[in-house]
Amino acid sequence: MEKNRNEKVRLHTRNKNRERYDLSALTQVTPELKDHVTLNKYGVESVDFSNPLAVKLLNTALLNHYYGITSWDFPDQNLCPPIPGRADYIHHMADLLAEYNFGTIPTGDTITGLDIGLGASCIYPIIGVTEYGWTFIGSDIDPKSIASSQNIVNSNRLLKGKIECRLQKNRKDVFYGILEKVDKIEFTVCNPPFHASAEEAQKGARRKVMNLSGKKTKTPELNFAGINSELVYVGGEYKFIQNMISESEKFAKNCLWFSTLVSKQSNLKRIYNLLENNEVKQIKTIPMGTGNKSSRIVAWTFHSKEERNEWRETRWKRN
Repeated sequence: MEKNRNEKVRLHTRNKNRERYDLSALTQVTPELKDHVTLNKYGVESVDFSNPLAVKLLNTALLNHYYGITSWDFPDQNLCPPIPGRADYIHHMADLLAEYNFGTIPTGDTITGLDIGLGASCIYPIIGVTEYGWTFIGSDIDPKSIASSQNIVNSNRLLKGKIECRLQKNRKDVFYGILEKVDKIEFTVCNPPFHASAEEAQKGARRKVMNLSGKKTKTPELNFAGINSELVYVGGEYKFIQNMISESEKFAKNCLWFSTLVSKQSNLKRIYNLLENNEVKQIKTIPMGTGNKSSRIVAWTFHSKEERNEWRETRWKRN
């Protein structure tokens, strides 16, 4: 059977954006997007992905058209997430839960996720709530990001009462100060800061702008924006995940599956070593790919198979 050339086959099969963007439908729900639709080098209508405003308007339209989110706004300096890639992460976590629920994805508000680094856009909880009816806790070290995400929740009927935004007051902590003893969560999602310094982030931005637009620039404007705390962490991605793994052991009984994105393949071996030293019961690596970029989710649990079955029986019976 001939494959659909317009289909983005690297995306998850349940991803709403596997097909080429329907720009006529998207510009109807977000008319401002029309000003940023041009013909690409193949003579096909497209959006200028090197323009941060165009990317933000495209994602606003995607959330409105496909997910029913009518109000999604946040400061322009904050990270603007690519919707298809974020959706894939949520769908993969749904599949992971289904493995221990007789192949059926558990849905509804008995399922709770924790988004570590919620950001100003509230994107992972939005997709988890609208796709599966889950509830979320979102944490962030930036009070303005928390306020922005809370405003998005308050402005959309679909999200009200489903997402709780919690401020992390100590930037060195991941779970301390966020999870309480009584909290039970099925999974975590995390897109850790990628760069170890602001200079490294600037170099990465220059490469990205060059790849997207073919233009060299000394002070590039990131097409997905991002404030310093969203992009930079002393020690980079590995150090952040190292802290996350260390703290996860202390909250082993609160969470069924811990998970994080790992962008740098060179970090994987050290991450596996850390997990094995923490005596986790199982590690899963889930490959992800959007466009030309490859990444992966690394997930781990401290629960034995018997404990996972008990978790399912006591918390998911209504599903």
